[in-house]
Amino acid sequence: MKLCIGTVQFGMDYGINNQKKPTLEDSIKMLDYATQNGIDNIDTAFAYGSAEDVVGAFLNKKTISRDKLFIISKFKPNELDNVKPENYQKVIEENLEKSLKRLGTDYLDSYMLHSSRYAFNDEILEAMYNVKKSGKIRHCGVSVYYPDEAKKCINSDFVDFMQLPFSIFDQRMANEGVFDLAANVKNTQIHSRSAFIQGLILMSENDVPEFLSGAKPIVRKIDTLCNKHKISRIKLALLFVKQFAEISHLVFGVDNIEQLKENIKIFEEDFSKDILEEIAQEFKNIDTNIVMPSLWVKK
Repeated sequence: MKLCIGTVQFGMDYGINNQKKPTLEDSIKMLDYATQNGIDNIDTAFAYGSAEDVVGAFLNKKTISRDKLFIISKFKPNELDNVKPENYQKVIEENLEKSLKRLGTDYLDSYMLHSSRYAFNDEILEAMYNVKKSGKIRHCGVSVYYPDEAKKCINSDFVDFMQLPFSIFDQRMANEGVFDLAANVKNTQIHSRSAFIQGLILMSENDVPEFLSGAKPIVRKIDTLCNKHKISRIKLALLFVKQFAEISHLVFGVDNIEQLKENIKIFEEDFSKDILEEIAQEFKNIDTNIVMPSLWVKK
């Protein structure tokens, strides 16, 4: 497994407490550092505010050759809801061109649907697959949220790339057989995201906002277990995901270069798999409303 740097933080205020995005200069410095230190995958999306423009500004510096990078972006969410099926491909192509222009490149290594429910619409999946034939995208797929969506993608002839949420707090994909299916079918490259669940895994109990009060005992427990086994929460979060061979890349985001350096260093390390599994058992079935930020009701 390798790391993929996510860019949502570079394009908009993000995270459980809406952490302010870095400056353009600092974002480019982080992309420079990442790509000069072994990270060649960059994940972005049309919906991430100005993130595609940030990545485009980085690419324009040409500190690393474009062909040495794997650039991923995502089609605008919900854009096909009121489109007739015969126009799906045209609308996807139009949106792809907008992303390519913002990124300053003539192709994407992967282009994904950002509305996970589209995984069940074969006409949309086929339209995306047909766009791939143009050569302007090398892989196509879906950014999913639920195990049934992931399984549909793995079994689809039109999907060869997928991003899914997975963390020590959110083990649904493993629990419901997604990785077992992926290991058998071997049809889809899988990237995981949300290893830190927008920072929740790293928060102290007292800092957890009231709208997520149900997470407080979970955060308290992970603190106790990390102290017991002498492992940091960042290390636990990264190395837990790293164990799963079906995942090719772990997508992670950072707010500053020190975080980036720390994450790269930690990801190169190892830790007892027995202890990782022991800790993971404590969080095997956490309520979906806690582990999925899209379901959080902020007050």
